[in-house]
Amino acid sequence: MRNQRQVVDYALQRRALLADVRSGRIGTTEVCDAGPYLLRAAKFHGEPGEGPCPVCRRDVLTLVSWVFGDELQHASGSARTPAELARMAKLFGEFTVHVVEVCQSCSWNHLVRSYVLGTGTPRGSTKKKTAGQ
Repeated sequence: MRNQRQVVDYALQRRALLADVRSGRIGTTEVCDAGPYLLRAAKFHGEPGEGPCPVCRRDVLTLVSWVFGDELQHASGSARTPAELARMAKLFGEFTVHVVEVCQSCSWNHLVRSYVLGTGTPRGSTKKKTAGQ
């Protein structure tokens, strides 16, 4: 998405967690805990990720994008497809997207990145900025 801003990548956190799983410090039952709502969202709103699940290696990961923001009202907290995100980015001033990777085989899930989308102007705002603001 071309107008992503305030991007946070959770790759280091993911790598540390997987190292703890591989060393036995954390059990797979603690990290493979995706709930039915997340698994359903992956099935219907997800897009294929890059590579197999790092825990079970049985299935290709699915990326699910969750949207949050006051301006979204009832849509806040819902999963959206990439096409819906592109449309929403043109309609709303600002909202946050959280991308979660999910394995539909073993229920591994982890926050991959978060970012802000939107026009930068609150919806319905007609207030013009003057010089110096």
